[in-house]
Amino acid sequence: MALACAIVGLPNVGKSTLFNALTRSAQALAANYPFATIEPNVGEVPVPDERMEVLSEIVHARRIVPATMRFVDVAGLVRGASTGAGLGNAFLSHIRETDAVAMVLRCFEDPDVIHVEGAPDPLRDAEIVTIEMALADLATMAKRIDKLEREARVNAKLVPKLEAAKRLRESLEAGTPARVFPADSEEAALAREAQLLTVKPMLYVANVDEAQIGNLGPLAQSVFALAARDRSGVISICGKIEAELAGLSAEEAVVYRGELGIDRSGLDSLVLSAYELLGLMTFLTAGEIEVRAWTIERGTKAPQAAGKIHSDIERGFIRAEIVSYDDYARLRTMDAIRAAGLLRSEGKEYVMQEGDVVNFRFNV
Repeated sequence: MALACAIVGLPNVGKSTLFNALTRSAQALAANYPFATIEPNVGEVPVPDERMEVLSEIVHARRIVPATMRFVDVAGLVRGASTGAGLGNAFLSHIRETDAVAMVLRCFEDPDVIHVEGAPDPLRDAEIVTIEMALADLATMAKRIDKLEREARVNAKLVPKLEAAKRLRESLEAGTPARVFPADSEEAALAREAQLLTVKPMLYVANVDEAQIGNLGPLAQSVFALAARDRSGVISICGKIEAELAGLSAEEAVVYRGELGIDRSGLDSLVLSAYELLGLMTFLTAGEIEVRAWTIERGTKAPQAAGKIHSDIERGFIRAEIVSYDDYARLRTMDAIRAAGLLRSEGKEYVMQEGDVVNFRFNV
């Protein structure tokens, strides 16, 4: 199953525009890429990867199967969501089921689009969303601490965990998200175990108008400054332009982006940023049947990567025959790659690298 990213924000900030553009864009590429709409507000889209077309041409593959990301368009949040206002608990439960959060912040004026808070102010909007998520986490931690206090009375080994839970609560009360704790800390482990909302990696999405393409205004700049302070990811995107691009053919979209001076689709940047935010990478397999991208976490060793293809390959792992994509694209045949001494045989301790093209050897 693809990892999921929640698209969140206040009403009328551009969440659904971006989501609809994402899904229409994926649907337009259905001849080459898989696309599925799981629910009306859930879409699975390909992770852009130009390497796959090159490999497919080299090996004459019958199909291309890219890595995918799942995006969930969460209903607009309002003040008080943590106590049930608006869609309240439904909003929060949808976030809880995802792996990362993309917070859309409106960074443009438009008298025809009403802002629920009166006027665009991305820092205020981000604070509202963050506070509601933190309040929901505080309610979760209150229950967890009560339980740990009872258990620690009869099991002293749980005292460090209780102390970590209290530090986590203090951080949330101070308005600090749980994700600031080191990934290997007791607090971070507890936050993941409790499925806290604020432990999820955050990507801020500054939704700008056409005038700010290549020249961000003060509102968008404030979002980038916020992301730097929060040590989170950030991108700018023009939802209106992306919606227009999603309705064009691939050739027309290239021409239109050229006219606007845009090198890469903002939607592609959104997908790639969400992918990187989760610490993910891909390795590739290439043959006549298919060229496929496989998603793994950075730092994954070869046998565990093989397990992504099939558990039998991991259990019977012998070695991984690997060539870098750059070498494959340059030399184009396995004979040339072998002659250049660039086909590597790696064992169980090999840490996979981005763009490895792999053939796993294993015992049945």
